[in-house]
Amino acid sequence: MKNVKNRFLVLLTLLFTGSSLASATKQPDRIFVKGVCTEITFYSPTTVRILKYPQNKTPLKESLVVLQKPEKVKLTRNKSENSYSIKSKEIDVTVDSNTGEIIFKDSKGNILLKDKNTQFSPRKDLNKDSYQVKQTFNLDTNEPIYGLGQIQNGKLNQRNQKELLRQRNTVICIPFFQSIKGYGVYLDNYSPTRFSDSPEETVFDSDLGTCSDYYFMYGKNTDGVVKAMRQLTGKVPMLPESGFGFWQSRERYVSQKQIVEILKKYRDLQVPIDGIIQDWRYWSNDNKHWNAVAFDNPEFSNPQKMISQIHDMNARLIISIWPSFGPTTDIYKELKSRNMLFDFETFPTNNGVRVYDAFNPEARDIYWRYFNKNMFSIGMDGWWLDATEPEYQDKNETHLDSACYLGSYRNYYNAFPLVSVEGVYKNQRKTSSDKRVFILTRSAFAGQQRTGAISWSGDIDGNWNALKAQIPAGLNFSMTGIPYWNCDIGGFTVRQYPGGNKNQAYQELYTRWTQFAAFLGMMRSHGTSTQREIFLFGERGSWAFDAQEKFIHLRYKLLPYIYSTAWDITRNDASLMRPLFADFAEDKHTHDLNTEFLFGKSILVAPVLDPQYTDGKGADVKIDFSRNKSIKVYLPSGCEWYDFWTNEKISGGKSVNKETPIDIMPIYIKAGSILPIGPKVQYAKEKKDAPLEIRIYPGKNATFTLYEDEGDNYNYEKGNYSTIDFKWDDSTSTLSIGQRNGNFNGMLKKRTFKVVLASTESGIGMEENNPQSKTINYNGKAVSVKL
Repeated sequence: MKNVKNRFLVLLTLLFTGSSLASATKQPDRIFVKGVCTEITFYSPTTVRILKYPQNKTPLKESLVVLQKPEKVKLTRNKSENSYSIKSKEIDVTVDSNTGEIIFKDSKGNILLKDKNTQFSPRKDLNKDSYQVKQTFNLDTNEPIYGLGQIQNGKLNQRNQKELLRQRNTVICIPFFQSIKGYGVYLDNYSPTRFSDSPEETVFDSDLGTCSDYYFMYGKNTDGVVKAMRQLTGKVPMLPESGFGFWQSRERYVSQKQIVEILKKYRDLQVPIDGIIQDWRYWSNDNKHWNAVAFDNPEFSNPQKMISQIHDMNARLIISIWPSFGPTTDIYKELKSRNMLFDFETFPTNNGVRVYDAFNPEARDIYWRYFNKNMFSIGMDGWWLDATEPEYQDKNETHLDSACYLGSYRNYYNAFPLVSVEGVYKNQRKTSSDKRVFILTRSAFAGQQRTGAISWSGDIDGNWNALKAQIPAGLNFSMTGIPYWNCDIGGFTVRQYPGGNKNQAYQELYTRWTQFAAFLGMMRSHGTSTQREIFLFGERGSWAFDAQEKFIHLRYKLLPYIYSTAWDITRNDASLMRPLFADFAEDKHTHDLNTEFLFGKSILVAPVLDPQYTDGKGADVKIDFSRNKSIKVYLPSGCEWYDFWTNEKISGGKSVNKETPIDIMPIYIKAGSILPIGPKVQYAKEKKDAPLEIRIYPGKNATFTLYEDEGDNYNYEKGNYSTIDFKWDDSTSTLSIGQRNGNFNGMLKKRTFKVVLASTESGIGMEENNPQSKTINYNGKAVSVKL
């Protein structure tokens, strides 16, 4: 008994006697077992921090990721000879006094997760004493888990996988997973970490750390875990409305004349577009002048005129900027004079190009100063922050042993994209609140949702296997709490299709990829090897042009739904790209379904992921449309589904064959949904006064909140926005439209809603003329209509 007490000393801020005591506290409980101190701190009734470190080696740590502060949580403590338990109203954390094992249970006593052990192996960190930290958990044998970031292994469920969590092109690493059982675990460690899972154990093995520091969150379901992660690490700001339109890019536009002409071509063809992107070398073709953050290339001699011409066509421009600089640039010289550059060389090599130390707040301010002086001040609308891993060429990874502002680069490596992107976000917010921060970035880390950034999946190959891998990659990324993600339509590189955009096999792939991209956080065409503008795939009337244009138009018709979902993300911690099990966890068929996803809460998307009309080989590809092909689509149980293109109503819990001519991708709407459908437009804000279709898919009661604001400033944070609640009573076939809440500059006082009940005769696909619709002239007051 005496030995047990020596091994198991509990230090509490409140002394107590007896077997239990309820108290409200935000101070940690400290427990010593076998030379390891474990601190347990409840941040809320559903989130608890576990901090472990060798006894008498208390770490001094300030998180780069976690923003939440511990609340005062009512806790009940129970101490016995062999264990110590701390309970909130939602979770029970019990420590074994002999082994140090920690068991997490729900309020009913069901075991959620076991912390098996933590191992500290001494290691030097820039001549300082540190550790390699191995944190081991025990999961149920058949328990699916998800997350880890954007992983390109094609898997949705990450059980029985091994992954090196180290940022690199195409792979975004976040030491976080969530379980089908409704809990999540975030490991607050920024060093390269080896994740491995087997039926016996789940391990995070980190290169460096003074402690094991993780947060256990019990959200009860997928959305609840995402909400807890955002409460822990930061809320999501609104993106500009134009960011949800269609964006065109290529590697690269060689002059300001060319980029303006490309945009004008879209406008002349009346193909909708909201933005265009200027990739690299607008600074110079000399790599020693790499990334000057200035228009030093003579082909961009009047950038303000270029931006004005783009704005005059009702479009936006964002521009590529890297975190590395050539030695002849002014920004390099200034950063070097202040010792704010890493000492390793990066891409493009053999030119003296160096990465800036983004961990240094002063370096981040200098970085922004060049953005502001040369670009933001003349009207630039956003930033393509490329290579934010950052890019490196050292296969032996000796560059990780460099020093940075906070310590060793290895100790902080994975957090580089977070601090760099957040520096741009915070500095733009300080500079102006008139334009929302809009960032496209190649890498990310936990908490990056708070920066107004959209991540993309890097330089992936243009082939069918890469397309297939993007669905689970995007879903797992979204489940870490970061909602906005996209990929290069058609893949970045095009290696196996001679002739590129003229090759019909590539045209089929690109068209199917466009359909998929219409249901991502950003719809954006980009790549190298072959140009991607829609008119280069054929003229209007050709199948490739028409099928692509159809889905660009569909994207715009769904903008009221997408923008309102964006508000749900900002206000209520919702998600845009969601796994099917988020709503249908009881249906085990959804647990590892990596070919479909939910777009918001109402739309099921099943991309076509294999060639159907070409053989996919060679330069002399022939396309055969003589017979429609089909794919199998699984519809989850628990509700009925409407085929978006026909309004055929289908019971869930089974697979169906859906014909997929080249201009059709399977889309299903959940019964009990309300979709606001916008007008046909050329850009997001073109027809804000046009009638709005309110399409109802009956079968269950439904609700939807329509959100509107000024579209591109932060006045919404001051309450300048409006919401209108729609409620469908299925039993009485009645739609109730609530009183408008809120106001903003430019808000329409009166609106026209055309209410349509989806059936095989009305509200079908992209049809605009619905003879059975009922028109409501809405003036902001509550009204009901019976259908």
